[in-house]
Amino acid sequence: MTERDEIRAESHSGTPADLGLRRAACPAVFIAAPASGQGKTTVTAALARMLRNQGKVVRVFKTGPDYLDPLVLAQASGQPVDQLDLWMAGEAYCRRRLFDAAREADLILVEGAMGLFDGEPSSADLAALFGLPMVIVMDVKGMAQTASALVAGLAAFRDDIHIAGLIANACGSQRHRELIDAALPATLPLLAAVARNATLALPERHLGLVQAEEVREDLESRFEAGAKALLAEGLAEALLQLPPVIFDAVPDNDTIPLALHGRTIAVARDAAFSFIYQANLELLERMGATLRFFSPLTDECLPPCDALWLPGGYPELHTASLAANASMRDDIRRLFTADKPILAECGGMLYCLETLTDYDGRAHTMLGLLPGHGAMRGRRGCQGMQTAELPEGAIRAHAHHRSLAEGTPEPIGHGRRQRHSAPGEAIYRERRLTTTYLHLFFPDNPAAVARLFEQGPVPARETIDTEESNGCD
Repeated sequence: MTERDEIRAESHSGTPADLGLRRAACPAVFIAAPASGQGKTTVTAALARMLRNQGKVVRVFKTGPDYLDPLVLAQASGQPVDQLDLWMAGEAYCRRRLFDAAREADLILVEGAMGLFDGEPSSADLAALFGLPMVIVMDVKGMAQTASALVAGLAAFRDDIHIAGLIANACGSQRHRELIDAALPATLPLLAAVARNATLALPERHLGLVQAEEVREDLESRFEAGAKALLAEGLAEALLQLPPVIFDAVPDNDTIPLALHGRTIAVARDAAFSFIYQANLELLERMGATLRFFSPLTDECLPPCDALWLPGGYPELHTASLAANASMRDDIRRLFTADKPILAECGGMLYCLETLTDYDGRAHTMLGLLPGHGAMRGRRGCQGMQTAELPEGAIRAHAHHRSLAEGTPEPIGHGRRQRHSAPGEAIYRERRLTTTYLHLFFPDNPAAVARLFEQGPVPARETIDTEESNGCD
């Protein structure tokens, strides 16, 4: 029996009460890059599909606050995909998710965000903390030996990370591959060279990848083509033979109150509203809530509910359909006037305004729950990690949008930015409606989330003392 087999047997032998003394072991790889746009998601999805096709269980994680990549990676792997972020979710949460995955998976893949040293904390910080070997994905178009020099420099930048090798993306020819391979030091092998091929790349739009549900069949063909290309490189054997990473269990000492027991929360989920953390849904259910999903685009009315969650998404691409669904808008307005709790985030906030102007300059009628008008503003946008300072409690969150809300009332407060003191995104409250550009990570503060969705009297309009925001991260 190998060390991994012994640890895996041990990790399955205990009861939930004594899992704090257990460990789990599994080969794991952190897919990183020197910058965004190098093909990390394309390669990670192809790897997941390649191993899935071989009957392996692959658990994939995405670093940072990302909604679109996890949907793509879940389709490729056939397994749920969670976000790992040390600032937003915390070390214990990340460790617990990795431990649970290691108990069932043949391989864990973690896709990084941006460049591997970018951000605070960075992808490299996460990999170093959990001892995950890193594989660099680099678009090598327009360079040869320089690609090898860049990888060597990345490997030498910090002594607490281990780079296991390079996947050269967009490689032009066999000779191109040979030049890169020959220049790499022996400690940094060329694990694979992916030929330049437009049919492998994943489709994109203004906030990132196109949603998986919109292009499911097209994605399937790209996954299979990518898997075939990586299989020919012998990458499956190389990854599965990596030494297993040992993950310690984290006792779940967080008592989640059943504060939402007996309450039904309607959750908008369709092509216009899909920016939903799976962890958020799981937390609401752990607190006793019953979730009812519905489509503001196609359903005529809300499901019977005690509260409503309008998450972010792409309402700007569906303004005409949202405006045309008058019965749904009327039903949501009735919920609002009945003083039922409503949380609306980013795209959900745009839907709550009086009008939303699309990229063609046409204004469409929205819900009108919050005074103001939304409009798209080209490629300029706001993004960054922030803490939502709510009367119910602080909840860590992030912002990412390319729209502007004007004519809105005085906010009750602003987000607190991660890295500097300028006030962040505005937070509004009208009756029981709480709305902001921020996307909240519910597990950061379950008690505050419970208070947001609990039934109760209309809260006083409590204003949190902050200065006016002076810009974006």
